[in-house]
Amino acid sequence: MGRDVAAAPAPREAARVRNVALVGHAGAGKTTLAEALLAATGAVPRAGRVEDGTTCLDSDEVEVRQQRSVTLGVATVEHDGTRITLLDTPGSPDFVGELRAGLRAADSALFVVSAVGGVDATTVQLWEECAAVGMPRAVVVTQLDRARADVEETVRLCQTLLGDGVYPVHLVDRGPDGAVQGVVNLLQPGAQAPDADRLRGELIEGIIGESEDEALMERYLAGDELVQGDLISDLETAVARAHFHPVLCAAPLQGIGLDALLYLLVNAFPCPFEHGCPPVTRPDGSPAPALACDPDGPLVAEVVKTTTDPYLGRVSLLRVFSGTLTPDTPVHVSGHGGADRGHPDHDADERVGAISSPLGAALRPVPACPAGDVCAVTRLASAETGDTLSSPGDPRLVPPWTLPVPQHPVAVEAASRADEDRLGPALTRLAAEDPTLRVERSRDTGQLLLWCVGEAHGEVLLERLRTRHGVAVTTVPVRVPMVETLAGPARATGRLVKQSGGHGQYAVVVVEAEPGEPGSGISFEQRVVGGAVPNQYHGSVEKGIRAQCAKGIEGDRPLVDVRFVLVDGKAHSVDSSDAAFQSAGALAVRELAAAAGTRVLEPWCEVAVVVPGEHVGAVMSDLSSRRARVTGSDADPERDRTTVRAEVPEIELLGYAGALRSVSHGTGSFTRRPLGHEPAPASLLVPA
Repeated sequence: MGRDVAAAPAPREAARVRNVALVGHAGAGKTTLAEALLAATGAVPRAGRVEDGTTCLDSDEVEVRQQRSVTLGVATVEHDGTRITLLDTPGSPDFVGELRAGLRAADSALFVVSAVGGVDATTVQLWEECAAVGMPRAVVVTQLDRARADVEETVRLCQTLLGDGVYPVHLVDRGPDGAVQGVVNLLQPGAQAPDADRLRGELIEGIIGESEDEALMERYLAGDELVQGDLISDLETAVARAHFHPVLCAAPLQGIGLDALLYLLVNAFPCPFEHGCPPVTRPDGSPAPALACDPDGPLVAEVVKTTTDPYLGRVSLLRVFSGTLTPDTPVHVSGHGGADRGHPDHDADERVGAISSPLGAALRPVPACPAGDVCAVTRLASAETGDTLSSPGDPRLVPPWTLPVPQHPVAVEAASRADEDRLGPALTRLAAEDPTLRVERSRDTGQLLLWCVGEAHGEVLLERLRTRHGVAVTTVPVRVPMVETLAGPARATGRLVKQSGGHGQYAVVVVEAEPGEPGSGISFEQRVVGGAVPNQYHGSVEKGIRAQCAKGIEGDRPLVDVRFVLVDGKAHSVDSSDAAFQSAGALAVRELAAAAGTRVLEPWCEVAVVVPGEHVGAVMSDLSSRRARVTGSDADPERDRTTVRAEVPEIELLGYAGALRSVSHGTGSFTRRPLGHEPAPASLLVPA
């Protein structure tokens, strides 16, 4: 990083801990705000700039080059005796896995909204996602000083689009020339700003509506002048209940609003006690007692991020929910629930190394990490993102957070033999770091596929292979496996008659075949009369037929859904053998294909696309352009989401993740499952 950093804050009791995720769309200014807070608290001597590649939180080489966050950045600072861990999440939908990891480690979410860009559909979707899990939320409007900034309109959009409970706490204080010179705090009486009295009244009524302090309500109704100190504890209660959402203002580059923001982070945001702990089970799935944020309780922590350091090896970022983690502690590492993404269930006993407090890439040693806090540990060889750490004598398991199903395949090949040797271990490390990545060797085509969330996700993974792991790969077109079936019924003879010195090879089989029902596979039966083909060779004929069908007639298109019947043949008492009848069966398949002709089939998928109602028309139009058959839709008015169901050729889904993101403005998602095969159009019938 090349900058001096302050020593790590000492561990604190959970009441003096705040874990805050910075959430918002790309370009809203999350990292810039975080850097300003690091400088304001003295954690770094000065704030870095995204444009210069000098930020503390964007330390990944890809982030520096692209000037945007692609991983979860974490920094712990101290202000007014309170440890504040800022979790800077990426704004791109391709890295939603990093966002959800940050939310698991946090006790509240601070939505960063640009006064220029306003509230977009992605922000609304993220807001709803946090609401669904009961995450306390607040909003900070940034970029106040930029051209075309409209703070008042942005606050109005927040109230309109984010729903009930959104109240401005700060207004912008402008000088005679209109320049931003500070913020007006509505928690203080006598605030001077247009409409301040009305907004202050609405704010106080909103706070009191969530309060349990009846005396405060009586004072307000009696006309007492309430000051910030009277309201702050009730404001914290209101925010912690996730029904009240204050809107703050800040101009990070000018240092405007930072003190007020830090004051509210410390005094009005929930601590780990108030947010609670996730449910736990035993690793075998049996029930376990509920957790409490107790430093003396049983040890339970979760790996929210995994990185690989060239000197330290694997570094695991942990959120400790219960107990206290100290250096050299023996732990049980348990990872379950990721087998469908290529992460088999695993359990191992290990011992943690040093414990550190993160400040971007810098790791500052701390003596312990008690319940409610976030730390980084080294030397956990088997731990992956999403794994649970607990006591070996009393292992527990925290269910993994919900992750997007990667739907964008990237086919890769090693650039050289040396790269091929390194590719497997490198992909294993990438998969341990990133649970949204699924690595697969296609059973049908043999291609090595990286299943990614989107194109940007794939580009970052390829760049990390090259720069971090020194592995050069090339990308190749993803092949969709085509198959063939017979075009009609036929009868053919497979004949193998070879004579040479010694034993020859002799086998003749007569086979009838017809297309089967879609999905029926290859079936075989025999109706040989009079022992024309001895019983011991019936299995040999079937074996040869199945082997030829799996290989295909030409190229790599298997023959599927055909019913074969062995009806006649000839054998020789000396020259017939198992191998000869296998060959004759294979020859019969080729003769049948020549006689009946074949039809090429392509795979189809059943797709469920979930989008806001306003984008349903665009989604259906795009699906129609992909030869899809829309089979129905279900609306969920409460969530303003519609699920569109369709049947789509698999080849048309190769670029669909990006296309859906475009037509839905980043708010759509989809899942798929194999449906079967149907005849392919002539335009796809290229030589195999």
